[in-house]
Amino acid sequence: MNVLVVGGSGFIGTHLSEELTERGHDVTVVSRTPEDEDLPEGVSTVRGDVTAYDSIEGAFEGKDAVVFLVALSPLFKPKGGDDQHFAVHTEGTRNVVAAAEEHGVDRLLQMSALGADSNGSTAYIRSKGEAEEIVRDSALDWVVFRPSVVFGEGGEFVSFTKKLKGMFAPGLPIYPLPGGGETRFQPIWVGDLVPMLADALEEDEHVGGTYEIGGPEVLTLREITNMVYDAEGKSVSIVPIPMGLAGIGLKLGGAVPGFPMGADQYRSLKFDNTTADNDVAAFDGDSPDMRTLQEYLTAAG
Repeated sequence: MNVLVVGGSGFIGTHLSEELTERGHDVTVVSRTPEDEDLPEGVSTVRGDVTAYDSIEGAFEGKDAVVFLVALSPLFKPKGGDDQHFAVHTEGTRNVVAAAEEHGVDRLLQMSALGADSNGSTAYIRSKGEAEEIVRDSALDWVVFRPSVVFGEGGEFVSFTKKLKGMFAPGLPIYPLPGGGETRFQPIWVGDLVPMLADALEEDEHVGGTYEIGGPEVLTLREITNMVYDAEGKSVSIVPIPMGLAGIGLKLGGAVPGFPMGADQYRSLKFDNTTADNDVAAFDGDSPDMRTLQEYLTAAG
C-alpha cells in the first residue's frame, strides 16, 4: 500500500512509519518541518499543516490509506489556549477527511482518545469526540483507535511525572500529587501498539471498528510515580493534595504565561484513563504478554 501518515514525525508516527516500511509499504509523512525530522530510511516527507487544507491536499493524491496522528498533548496546556484542541483535532480531521475523499483514498485510521466525547468535560476530550463524528460521517472506510497513555522511547508520559513534581514542589524532597495520585491509567508500550495500527490498515475486518486499547496493567499515578523514581534509584515522599486545592492551584497557574498546565488539565486528572473492555484481542494481542511499564523502565535504566 501507499500510506500517508499525517503527523508521522511524532512519537507514535515515527514508530509506525518504521513498522509500515518493514512490512513493505510505501510511506509518506506529512510534517510542518520535514527537514528537521529523524525518520526511518525510505520514508518520504511532505510539508503541510493540518489546519491549512491547501497545504496538505496534494499529498493525498495516489494514496491507498491515511493515518491521522496529529494531536496536542492532554497533559499540558497548548500554546494558544484550549481552542487549539479544536483547531488541530476537530478542524484538522475535517481537512484530512475532505482531502482523502477528494482523492479517492480507501481507508482512514484515526487516532482518538479514551473517553472521546463531543460533550466531554475537557476541551481535549470534546475535540476528539467531534473529530470521531467527522470520521464516522465520512464516505471512507474508517477505523478509530482510542489508546490509553502510550510510553516508550520518545514519549512524554514518563517525563510528565517529573514535570508535575516541578510544578508543585520544585527543589523539595516531597512530591505533592493531586488527589494523592489516585487517577488510574492503563499504559501501553508503543512497540505493542504500532503493530495493531498496521494490522488495522491491512485487514478489512477492522473497517468501521472503534477500539479501546490499553496495556496489561492498570496503575495509579502514584504507583507510576514511584516506579519512575525507583528505576532511577531514587525515592520520593508523596503527599496528597486535595483535588479542590490542586484545581485552584492549576487554574491560577494556568493564567501565568509559560505555566504548562491549567484548569483543563486539572479536570483531566479527575477521571481515569482506562479501557472499559481492552480490545487488544481483536489484533491477536494477549494482555499478559504485553510489555509492562515496569519492564520498560527497568530496561531503560
